[in-house]
Amino acid sequence: MKLLNWLIEILIILGITIKSVEAEKHTKRQKETNVTTQVSVNEDKQFVSHMLEQKKSGEVINARENLLERKKQHKLKIQGIENRDLPKRNTNHLKEQVKKNFTDERDELFKMGIKILQKSKSQKQKAEAYMVFAKAADMGNLKAMEKMADALLFGNFGLQNITAAIQLYEFLAKEGSYKAQNALGFLSSYGIGMEYDQAKALIYYTFGSAGGSMMSQMILGYRYLSGINVLQDCETALNHYKKVADYIADKLEKNEGIPVEKVRLTERLENLSSNNEILDWDIYQYYKFLAERGDVQIQKALYYFLKAAKAGSANAMAFIGKMYLEGNAAAPQNNATAFKYFSMAANKGNAIGLHGLGLLHFYGKGVPVNYAEALKYFQKAAEKGWPNAQFQLGFMYYSGSGVWKDYKLAFKYFYLASQSGQPLAIYYLAEMYATGTGVSRSCTTAVELYKGVCELGHWADKFLTAYFAYKDGDIDSSLVQYALLAEMGYEVAQSNSAFILESKRANVLQKEKIYPMALLLWNRAAVQGNAFARVKIGDYHYYGYGTKKDYQTAASHYSIAADKYHNAQAMFNLAYMYEHGLGIAKDIHLARRLYNMAAQTSPDAHVPVFLALMKLETMHLLRDILFFNFTTIWKWMTLESTLGPYWDLFMIGLIIAMLIFLLKNHHR
Repeated sequence: MKLLNWLIEILIILGITIKSVEAEKHTKRQKETNVTTQVSVNEDKQFVSHMLEQKKSGEVINARENLLERKKQHKLKIQGIENRDLPKRNTNHLKEQVKKNFTDERDELFKMGIKILQKSKSQKQKAEAYMVFAKAADMGNLKAMEKMADALLFGNFGLQNITAAIQLYEFLAKEGSYKAQNALGFLSSYGIGMEYDQAKALIYYTFGSAGGSMMSQMILGYRYLSGINVLQDCETALNHYKKVADYIADKLEKNEGIPVEKVRLTERLENLSSNNEILDWDIYQYYKFLAERGDVQIQKALYYFLKAAKAGSANAMAFIGKMYLEGNAAAPQNNATAFKYFSMAANKGNAIGLHGLGLLHFYGKGVPVNYAEALKYFQKAAEKGWPNAQFQLGFMYYSGSGVWKDYKLAFKYFYLASQSGQPLAIYYLAEMYATGTGVSRSCTTAVELYKGVCELGHWADKFLTAYFAYKDGDIDSSLVQYALLAEMGYEVAQSNSAFILESKRANVLQKEKIYPMALLLWNRAAVQGNAFARVKIGDYHYYGYGTKKDYQTAASHYSIAADKYHNAQAMFNLAYMYEHGLGIAKDIHLARRLYNMAAQTSPDAHVPVFLALMKLETMHLLRDILFFNFTTIWKWMTLESTLGPYWDLFMIGLIIAMLIFLLKNHHR
């Protein structure tokens, strides 16, 4: 609570600081205007005086003499003024020095906060980093203000205050912050804390991307790819996605990273509080810091690798070689040691060791550059299915490093590596499709591949923070993070955001906007191939959630999910609609067939399908035998008018009762 109160106080101070800064700028602009006006008035006066003197032709000589005398007196006055202004100039110099020191101090505070954040593993340590950011923000550091605004928006440390975040973002946007432009675009696109305005969101994103926001670039790429509030344009989407993919590829190391697991909430409900949960925040942080080579835990990793290597583990030998090749606090960069351990692993036929030796020869680390040797080792590792070696082979043939350029072979190896998710292989495949190098040019394929690379950006970490926020019951924080990722085009985030909205546990949107926004998100997820989302769209149109009831549209979505994705739920729903003629022509035979297909597709559908078929067959029998040719009696005994709108539930209950009775008699 102390931390929360302290940060709230800082935010109040920040608000005052922002207002004072704006007031100071206004005053400064006013002074500049006054000075300019005064100069202009003086110039006009001098011009008029000069014209009058010209008219007095008889007094020209006297005027010149008087002018010379005035100049002498003016010089004497200036010397006196300069002597009197000397202390004033010294004071101004001191003020400038103090201002510089103040600026340096707030910049240093921000850098200190970044260092603490990078090294922190616990929430307590992260909170300390944000305390430092708050101090730097209070002193006027714009980057620290961005950090605080993000904390308020996403609810870091339970400090979610969207109104305060918007105020900070609006101030930062005026100062030219592209991150603030992106955030305001996101909030406008959902109507979170702001008016729902897609046109304004598009403007914010455009300014954000122009300023250098990779998130804005990615959002615009997705919008032009999908035609969201803009005309669908593959080439424009390609341009935006390529910029982000170039940025990601430049940051990627040429080895496997740690993928962020994108938990699908619709599939993990029963596991959210399980002790055997695969995702564990501490384990994730441990590996993350190993990858960043900035944590003392890497020394423990080296110790265990050495121990395993002595026991004969080829993988341990290879990873030790990798650690020495890359260099870190526990294992300083040493090509000779890397070569030693890679060789030990390679002698045991280890693919990682073979790949490591290939890298040493390719880049000339500890050994002379030898493309032939590199090619040999990469081929051996690639044959064992190591994706990084497959990528290196593709790169050699693509760039012509030590071999003749061969785009067909390059494509082959890039494709093989991409199947294992090797990010740089995906990037180079996108490059080939975008330029038509070695393959027929395809804008659509290039964009899809670039999109896959873009989704490996550091922003994907929000999948973890959003998931753990959801798990801890911080629903609003979870929703805002998933919603931002959804805006960037992540299908899993779109379905997760819709799922949270549908649960009605979030408070960041008005109640009347929940179902329409959820429907929009289910639509976007469905377009990207999510079968569950497609069924959900059918449900929304069937029941009239967020839209008008429309059985025909519901049936069309169920049909897509059934035909394209073989979804059992869609088959069952469609069968029910055929059985009752809802939105489509009544067809008992097709209904029976779809029920059976649902049971064959999913074991979970066996019981509901059995009950549905029993009801269908019973009703069919009753209609064919008992009510054949008795039109008048049939009208009088119409089930819906007699038993009410829930007659089918009544019939299912009756069938179950009959089955229980028959089973009891059978046992007797």
